[in-house]
Amino acid sequence: MNTEILLKYIDGNATDQEKVSITNWLDSEPEHMKEFLALRKLNDISIWQSPAASKAEQKPEKKTVGWKLKPLYFEFLKVAAILLVAVLVSRLLFPGTQPPDPVVMQTIHVPAGQRAEITLVDGTKVWLNAKTTFTFPNYFSDSSRNVSIDGEGFFDVRSSLSKPFIIKTKKYDVKVWGTKFNLLAYSEKDFFETSLLEGSVEIMKSGSSKGVFIRPNEQIYQQGAHLVIAPITDLNHFLWKDGIISFNDESFPEIVSKLQLYFDLKIEVRNDHILKYRCTGKFRTKDGVEHILKVLQLRNDFRFRIDEKTNTITIN
Repeated sequence: MNTEILLKYIDGNATDQEKVSITNWLDSEPEHMKEFLALRKLNDISIWQSPAASKAEQKPEKKTVGWKLKPLYFEFLKVAAILLVAVLVSRLLFPGTQPPDPVVMQTIHVPAGQRAEITLVDGTKVWLNAKTTFTFPNYFSDSSRNVSIDGEGFFDVRSSLSKPFIIKTKKYDVKVWGTKFNLLAYSEKDFFETSLLEGSVEIMKSGSSKGVFIRPNEQIYQQGAHLVIAPITDLNHFLWKDGIISFNDESFPEIVSKLQLYFDLKIEVRNDHILKYRCTGKFRTKDGVEHILKVLQLRNDFRFRIDEKTNTITIN
């Protein structure tokens, strides 16, 4: 595989055609995956030590997702980078004499008011909603692909009959081989829901070897101590991954809950009458919460005030 194309893929600049070509290449031979991981590590090291990275430290830019490193770690990273280069060169020259890399778990936390999209090493695409924590390994084992999530994610899982993809949540595990589905599992809300668009998934209690299967266009959710299977009634909900907020005959308290999640603010409702209001509609996240509230005002008699210092909206 052309190194330039692999670097474009690592940097997130590859075209759709190049992405397909790379994932097929990675699946064809185990050695291809080792070559890709080695190149990715070398690329990370070059970013740490490049002049552009130093300037970025002086003038940080706002990013959707990132990892923060304390200043005390910088000298350690410089030494580690030099050692890592030596190890990688040794492994590339003498691949049969080195033990396999240890599995390293990585965690991404998406703050309230933001979203993230990542592509895992097997080609699986994951969209993460606000206030979501996602943990995944630097590479998958030969027998399975295990990750965990606390929050909401949309998964387009790369198919592999020999390596099931298992997502662990606080209450249940979701086992898949290749499919598209939305998983809602915020531990703080004590709620679980999986909506299947394509393929097949199995919902299992943690530690169990057998679970419940659902079919495309079905969702399974927790109701009390039981799981309930029902048809998907609103596909618009999954547009959150494209930056669109959808309300489908939802109560005003439900609307407030979503706005607080998507815009990272607090909303205080002091108008009891408005609590009875229900809404159906779609809004673009980039238009902002003020625009959404002004549209809702067209049919409902309420006023709102925004306090930017406390990041609070009061509805009267």
